[in-house]
Amino acid sequence: MFDRLEDAMFRYDEILNELSEPDVLNDTVRYQKLMKEQADLEPIVTKYKEYKEKKAGIEDSLAMLEEETDEELRELAREELNECKGSVEKIEKELRILLLPKDPNDDKNVIVEIRAGAGGDEAALFAADLYRMYCRYAEANHWKVDTMNSNENGIGGFKEIVFMINGSGAYSKLKYESGVHRVQRIPATESGGRIHTSTATVAIMPEVEEVEVELDMNDCKFDVFRASGNGGQCVNTTDSAVRLTHIPTGIVISCQDEKSQLKNKDKALKVLRARLYELERAKAHDAEAEERRSQIGTGDRSEKIRTYNFPQGRVTDHRIKLTLHRLDAILDGSLGEMLDSLIAADQAIRLSRLNEEG
Repeated sequence: MFDRLEDAMFRYDEILNELSEPDVLNDTVRYQKLMKEQADLEPIVTKYKEYKEKKAGIEDSLAMLEEETDEELRELAREELNECKGSVEKIEKELRILLLPKDPNDDKNVIVEIRAGAGGDEAALFAADLYRMYCRYAEANHWKVDTMNSNENGIGGFKEIVFMINGSGAYSKLKYESGVHRVQRIPATESGGRIHTSTATVAIMPEVEEVEVELDMNDCKFDVFRASGNGGQCVNTTDSAVRLTHIPTGIVISCQDEKSQLKNKDKALKVLRARLYELERAKAHDAEAEERRSQIGTGDRSEKIRTYNFPQGRVTDHRIKLTLHRLDAILDGSLGEMLDSLIAADQAIRLSRLNEEG
C-alpha cells in the first residue's frame, strides 16, 4: 500500500510541474486530462501527508518520553502519543478506501428509468413518488433533471418515466438504486382500508459518450408520431415524438417530451447507448459470477432492494439490512444516510476481498 502511496505523491508532483509548462497550457485536451488526474490524486496525497505528520508525531512523542524527566511534560507526550496512534489507525483505513479501484463511471451523469410493476394504478402512483424523491435529491445536490420520456396513467402516476440527472458524481451516489422498490400502504382508491403491496422497478445507467459504444445507425429504425399528454399547444399538432427501434437487440425507446423531433431523436439515442452499455456490463458481470454475488448490487433489475412501509413509517434496504424510520423525509429526497450506508457497505466488501487476495 505504501509503495502505491509514494507513487501517487511522486505522480502528483509531476503533474504540478507539467501544468506550469507553456506547451501544456496551450494544449487544452492535455491540460484538462492532467487537471482531472490531479483532482483524482489530491485526496490521496492530502490524506497521506496527514498520515506522515501523525507518524512523525509518534516518533517525537516517543523521543520525548525517553529523554524527558519532567513528569508533566512526559504526561503531555503520552497524550500526544495516544492521539497520534489513534489518528494513524483511522487514516490507514481511510487510505485503503481511497486506494480502492475507482469505478470509471462514478463522475458521469445518469439516465434513470422508473417503471410501474405489480399493483396497477397504485404501482404507477408509487413510480411517481420515486420520481419525485430522486428529483428532490438532485435538487439538494444542485443537479439538473431533464425528462426524456414519460407515460402517465391519468391519475398522477407513471407507467414509465425516463429522465437524466446531470451532475458531477451523480452515478457514484445513485448507482445502488437499481432494482425493485416495494411499497406497503393503503391506496387512496381502497375503500376497505386494506394494506396493499405494489412495486416499481428502477434502472440507473451512466450516460455514455458516442465513442464508448459502437452504434451502427443502419441498425436503428426511427418512426415519428404525434405526441400525447401534457406538453403545450404544439404537443398534439406536430409529429415531434420519436420511436427508436434497435433492430439487433429489439430495444424500443420513445421520446416525446421535446417539441423538436431532432431533440427527441438525440435523447432516444442517449438512452439507447446507455442501455447497450448496460447490456455489455451485464455480460461482464455474469462472467464474474463470484463478484456479482458479493457486490451490494448495481444493476440487477430483478433484485428486490428496498421496502417503503407507510403504516410503520419505515424504509428498509434489504441488501444491508438497514431500517430508517424516516419514510416521509426519504421520499422528500433525504437519501443521504441511506446512500452513504450503501457506499460504506460496498467499500467494506471490496476491502475484505482485497485483504483475502493480498
